Amino acid sequence: MAGLDPFPRSYAKGVVLRRRSQREAEAQGALGRTLADVEAWLLGEALAVGDVLDFFEAFCWRMAAALPAVERASLHVGTLHPQIYGFAWNWEAGDGICDEIQVAEEILATDAYRLSPIHAVIERGEAFDRTIDAETSARYPLLRELGQLGYSHYMALPLTAGGETGSGSGGQHNLVSLATRQPGGFTEGERAGIARLLSILALHVARHVDRRISANLLDAYLGPAAGGKVLQGSIRRGVGEEIDAVIWMSDLRGFTDLSARLPGPAMTALLNAYFERLAGAVIAEGGEILKFMGDGVLAVFPQGEGAATAALRAARAALAGIAELNAAPPAAVADMRDVWAPLRTGIALHEGTVFFGNVGSAGRLDFTVIGPAVNAASRIEALTKELGREILISQAAARGLDVALDDLGEHRLRGVAEPVHLFSPNG
Repeated sequence: MAGLDPFPRSYAKGVVLRRRSQREAEAQGALGRTLADVEAWLLGEALAVGDVLDFFEAFCWRMAAALPAVERASLHVGTLHPQIYGFAWNWEAGDGICDEIQVAEEILATDAYRLSPIHAVIERGEAFDRTIDAETSARYPLLRELGQLGYSHYMALPLTAGGETGSGSGGQHNLVSLATRQPGGFTEGERAGIARLLSILALHVARHVDRRISANLLDAYLGPAAGGKVLQGSIRRGVGEEIDAVIWMSDLRGFTDLSARLPGPAMTALLNAYFERLAGAVIAEGGEILKFMGDGVLAVFPQGEGAATAALRAARAALAGIAELNAAPPAAVADMRDVWAPLRTGIALHEGTVFFGNVGSAGRLDFTVIGPAVNAASRIEALTKELGREILISQAAARGLDVALDDLGEHRLRGVAEPVHLFSPNG
């Protein structure tokens, strides 16, 4: 993807280094390999490698053993994700490093992408195969930098399987780029060997991409914890587990009135900005967003040392984020401040045992938490307006806190037999 090159390892804005590996050829068992050996590995042992970084690093060392001209390689794949455009893996024989990179959507608007030789490959599936000389260096900044590093030839090839171009999601084409310092570049025989290997590699990449897209979508729509459980096979109704957690329940005040007074697109923009502040605060403190319910948020902080403290920090950060939103709203609603501002929310924190798993009908399931503790959290949140407090904390959750709290006494909750002792931060 754009911004991923060149080596040495510097990456453009919008490109995040996720992981780095540096296992040498000896550790990969790649020395003395032939093309036939690499093909046999791809059709056998490689099928058991579930991690793309491990797989691509091992493949590159084996390919370089069979074709020593290959000194640098990258794998680029697209994905389906609200914010991520794709991923790439960069390997170089010289430093023995293989990096895993995450590429944001914003990279598409940069010259690093538009002026890259991989642009036409990703967008249209057009292969790029050029000698690095004065002409190509003047046209492509990447090739100029590679030329300065001594490279003589660069190829960016769409991954194909069975003779057809392999596409990632959204029309993006997956690709492999290769470079050599060999005088005269890659030979015809080397190109033929590369083509043989890439036709099999494409099948592996399709397998890995499908799984990564599934994981990304499940993370985006269910959250990492719930998404991970579904991906691992927890898909039958009733499958789940009881967990102890601090439950977060929040609600935007006056949502019904706002919905009646704001047009749909403006209301959507405002809600997205509002949820971004709340969800960002929860996720930053290790919480798991389980559900957006109209204007409400249900989240959990799995019980452990400091869970209640993390939940309270998240609540305070969320309120600070909403204050910033009120002061600097998105452009779509900035000229409607007299209609919606200021936004206010109520947040309840309660601790208890919940069932975390699949509920619903046979044909439509939801992975969520249920139980009396969830109901109690909802009832506590409903009291935030009545008691004039933005954050209410049950005694069960307050036991895990080491901060000053205002004692608000016992309160009856609708549908809950025993009164609940409530507290609120005093500062």
